[in-house]
Amino acid sequence: MEDFNLYFRLGTDHILSWDALDHLLFITALCLRYLIRDWKKVIILVTAFTIGHSITLAAGAMGLVPFSRTWIEFLIPLTILATAIANLRQKPIPPQNRSLPLIYFFALFFGLIHGLAFASSFLSLEGKEKLVVHLFAFNLGIEVAQIFVVAIVLLCSFLVVQLLQLSRIGWIRIGSFLIVIVSLKMAFERWPYHNHLHT
Repeated sequence: MEDFNLYFRLGTDHILSWDALDHLLFITALCLRYLIRDWKKVIILVTAFTIGHSITLAAGAMGLVPFSRTWIEFLIPLTILATAIANLRQKPIPPQNRSLPLIYFFALFFGLIHGLAFASSFLSLEGKEKLVVHLFAFNLGIEVAQIFVVAIVLLCSFLVVQLLQLSRIGWIRIGSFLIVIVSLKMAFERWPYHNHLHT
């Protein structure tokens, strides 16, 4: 039980820190288009992301998927950028149809990439002893922290859109534009060949 609590806390601390700014920005970009009344849609969205990163977190931690941490760290801000751009293209009144919005597939696919980043951090903590239990606790901690972040984003959306009366599409575009700027800066700083340009 002590090990479980330790890895649970490591999972929450992995998200709720300044070092996890990229992940926080991605979750924010995913949730910007939703309000508190859309909580069911947000749960589906976060679950799609969870499925993606859980798969690669487990596979990466068990050594089943070879990956370059440098390239994964570079790809993460690109996932943030793509999600924010999708938000900027959001129409004021989304068309009603039965198909799943593209953002759900973004969440699932980009979750695979983020999971590899978690795996690189997880592998630095231990070997493979009690790996399954530790993975579960670590992943559960990550999810609890993500739900906390989602709640904050939805609360901000409520304050801005429903109390301050800023248009919903205006809120989405302002927030997404700021995220685009930050993610572009991150991508430039993490470009794998960046050091070669200065040698």
